[in-house]
Amino acid sequence: MNNKPDKETLKQWHADPANWKCGIFYYNKLDTRIFPPKRNPAFGWTINFGNKKSVLIFIILTAGILLFASIFSRK
Repeated sequence: MNNKPDKETLKQWHADPANWKCGIFYYNKLDTRIFPPKRNPAFGWTINFGNKKSVLIFIILTAGILLFASIFSRK
């Protein structure tokens, strides 16, 4: 069953200041997108910290980058 919100709902969520913590962190449990656009869409995407999958992907990516950096900083 596909419960994707329509474009108007996505726009409302994106424009709602309550979904932006400290003005930069997007947090919306109803939004299933992993990477929604940033507050200014010209700057790319951000992570939806209200989505558990997004947070898990963020942690894995960060750990991978740190591991990669630590391996190559030793040489």
